[in-house]
Amino acid sequence: MANFELKLPKMGESVAEATITSWLKDVGDTIEADEAVLEIATDKVDSEVPSEVDGVLVEKLFNVDDVVQVGQVIAVIKTEGGDTVEVKATEAKPEVKEDTAAPKQVAEVEQTVVAARESVAPVASTEDRFYSPLVKNIAKKEGISQVELDTIQGTGKDARVTKNDIKSYLESRSASPVVTSTSNTVVEKAPEPTQTQGKPKQAVPEPKSIITDGGDEIIEMSRMGKLISKYMVDSVQTSAHVQSFIEADVTNIWNWRKKVKAGFTKREGENLTFTPIFMEAITKALKEFPMMNISLEGDKIIKKKAINVGMAAALPDGNLIVPVIKNADQLSLLGMVKRVNDLANRARLGKLNPDDIQGGTYTVTNVGTFGSIMGTPIINQPQVGILALGAIRKVPAVIETSEGDYIGIRYRMFLSHSYDHRVVNGALGGQFVKAVKDYLEAWDSDREI
Repeated sequence: MANFELKLPKMGESVAEATITSWLKDVGDTIEADEAVLEIATDKVDSEVPSEVDGVLVEKLFNVDDVVQVGQVIAVIKTEGGDTVEVKATEAKPEVKEDTAAPKQVAEVEQTVVAARESVAPVASTEDRFYSPLVKNIAKKEGISQVELDTIQGTGKDARVTKNDIKSYLESRSASPVVTSTSNTVVEKAPEPTQTQGKPKQAVPEPKSIITDGGDEIIEMSRMGKLISKYMVDSVQTSAHVQSFIEADVTNIWNWRKKVKAGFTKREGENLTFTPIFMEAITKALKEFPMMNISLEGDKIIKKKAINVGMAAALPDGNLIVPVIKNADQLSLLGMVKRVNDLANRARLGKLNPDDIQGGTYTVTNVGTFGSIMGTPIINQPQVGILALGAIRKVPAVIETSEGDYIGIRYRMFLSHSYDHRVVNGALGGQFVKAVKDYLEAWDSDREI
């Protein structure tokens, strides 16, 4: 018998930590290789951590909502065979572990109960919040009362207070003297700890009173919804958003796709949508205008060598995710079709890997999917531009020919370009979106794929 340490795997560039959202296996459960043991969440994507071996889960080292660093051991799995880690009574070891762990667990539970009695009973907290045993133990050890604990804003699931939340609170509180008082004085002076922090809005949240009428329903935002909300607000507060709009005639593309779609699907087993065609045109424009393929870090401009185009995709639950087409300029149109379809399908099924959403240098969103003809999209930080593709409409239009102008039915769409006016002026923003239009309108109707 041997112990295998299950570690938090690397999840792509710039991802250093993840939050445990749920354990799929309990201590004592049998696990097969590649079977998911727990679910984790990074800042944008949820994923599972599979076991690398067959065995039995004997220990969990972290609780739900704990933040774990990449490379940290999160669980211990006992495997059959291999080197013997401990010689003592291998058959009875699980029982011995349970027996020795039980008093410790009982002691922790008793301490938690004592802490609850000391803080909750005399205080009568108005917050119906869940606290993990780890958070309660830290609170008891540091002398944090229930009233004081209720004032800490949580960043975990359902606004739970995580280990990092309480540690951050302790760091901010350490700048002020801690007053030890009886339970009665704690009730009378509950606001004092928050006033000494200098951040009353964070430490003392306003009462969470929600006024509803009749059959109103209160719906808690999902974890991803909260993150998206925060990112959108942060982006608007960070970038000086400016928009340029232009209309493109995509009649040639419409007719070409109609002509080759059936044969392409039969031959390649892939659906030919408009998205990869648009992505190709946008990629060409990024090569022509490399200063749109940059990011802004503080007062430093980073000119990106790779062209990694993100495509915003709607999820079944109504949320949004942005998988990235890496090195888009190196793909043929066929390669672009396959990459777009693969990312879109895995996004809908929740099968994206953390690396699939990392490293984007420019973003595209297709608002036309929902019938919108244009939009004002919000920039995906730290990028400096995002392009919204409007719905393709059949409209009467003036057609210029060598023999004169006439009215005809054309397929047209609006391109809405949002860019960061801190580093992208109107000339560059307008030239870029016009280049996309020009590439689309110059489509070769005889092109083979």
